[in-house]
Amino acid sequence: MTGGEMTRGDMTGADRPLRCLVTGATGYLGGRLVPELLAAGHSVRCLARSPGRLRDHPWAGRAEAVRGDVTDEASVRAAMEGMDVAYYLVHALSTGRGFEETDRRAARIFGEQARAAGIRRIVYLGGLTPAGVPEHALSPHLRSRAEVGRILLASGVPTAVLRAAVIIGSGSASFEMLRHLTERLPVMVTPSWVRTRIQPIAVRDVLRLLVGCARLPDDVNRAYDIGGPDVVTYQDMMRRYAAVAGLPKRVILPVPLLTPRLSSLWVGLVTPVPGALARPLVESLKYEVICAERDIVRHVPDPPEGPVALDRAIRLALRRVQDADVATRWSSASAPRAPSDPLPTDPDWAGGTLYTDHRERTVAASPGALWRVVEGIGGENGWYSSPLAWSLRGWLDTLVGGVGLRRGRRDANRLRIGDSLDFWRVEEIEPGRLLRLRAEMRLPGLAWLEMTVDSDRRGRTVYRQRALFHPHGLAGHAYWWGVAPFHAAVFGGMARNIAVAAESASPEPAATPGAR
Repeated sequence: MTGGEMTRGDMTGADRPLRCLVTGATGYLGGRLVPELLAAGHSVRCLARSPGRLRDHPWAGRAEAVRGDVTDEASVRAAMEGMDVAYYLVHALSTGRGFEETDRRAARIFGEQARAAGIRRIVYLGGLTPAGVPEHALSPHLRSRAEVGRILLASGVPTAVLRAAVIIGSGSASFEMLRHLTERLPVMVTPSWVRTRIQPIAVRDVLRLLVGCARLPDDVNRAYDIGGPDVVTYQDMMRRYAAVAGLPKRVILPVPLLTPRLSSLWVGLVTPVPGALARPLVESLKYEVICAERDIVRHVPDPPEGPVALDRAIRLALRRVQDADVATRWSSASAPRAPSDPLPTDPDWAGGTLYTDHRERTVAASPGALWRVVEGIGGENGWYSSPLAWSLRGWLDTLVGGVGLRRGRRDANRLRIGDSLDFWRVEEIEPGRLLRLRAEMRLPGLAWLEMTVDSDRRGRTVYRQRALFHPHGLAGHAYWWGVAPFHAAVFGGMARNIAVAAESASPEPAATPGAR
């Protein structure tokens, strides 16, 4: 059911489906909230800057996607038309410096347009703030989250602000940080914040509460603290993760010398979470964040078995990871300061230079066998050329604040548009034929890698590969010509080894190119 199938006058009963606008649907929580709302019987419209990135989600055919941005009044106004509930699940951290002003402006636009459109309820997920700490003393990340909540509460539209600390779920940044720190470091010299008490919450409880807030009474306009049943230190969390995962007991040695900046760099080196994203998480962990109340249960009661305890939340998240059943990841949202420009279709795009590196090989394998190699690239499978060169490029990217290579893949075998893939992102995928990746590493320009499976006139399988680079300024041109001597080894080796991998796969009948 889509937003156009019901009229506002039809929805008078307390149990009638609601029409929900979801922002942030391309991100970690938004991408999981949409199917929960649909399962509850509601209709959903998603507001996204790139609606195409929602195309391959399992629920895509049941939800409406519209193009827009929360900082653009016209697109927000159009998206809110006919909606009952509006979910605000975005923040501007990825825009870099000045994100607080961007957050402030976006929240004001959202609130004003919600009021003008007659929205019945706004639901916002913010951060749990520490008791007794003045707002001006909070980290910029927490301070901005708190300000956004205040702006929405003052919008004139009944608003529910849910405030959570650490969210534990497969693919969440907090869980990935916890998992990799604990698994990779049996002995840890850690920052002093590992002794700070926090109240984590399972992602399934967050989603349950977000869905439940759609039906709050119209006179409810306030913030609610939400958390799980366990109050622990981060040190306790690492030890409990080790126990659940069957790892030997970890030795943790806190020291007071690591600042939030140094801590985030340390996290960025050890885990897949880049320093730019790790820093707000680390800054939040400096404070004791524990729920001061549980008033939300008056309106959204706990399930019969109670909220999910920490050990069970870890166990559920681990099972999803091990079963390769991770619906969304922290990296579903674009990395901080990552480029987002689409591949130019005009060779003279922007009147500038577009450097290309073309490779083509005939492959003695079926198109299906070749496609499986192409779609399985990256992550644990690597990039089929000079592992040392790729690792070095990944480390260099990490050192300058980029995402590096350690993001890996959401699924070991299948890709969908919008997926992160090491320091690339899937910009386009045509199953059986085309995979286009956009670079999210730090570069003096924009870069893409395109892989195509085709057949020639004689019916032979052909692999085509293009690397494209649009330089920014003199540094961009210097970068391309500086790395050009290595292209034969890197890109040529990749094309050759992909072909060899497809040819060495088990023989099979020729596959239909569109099959998955």
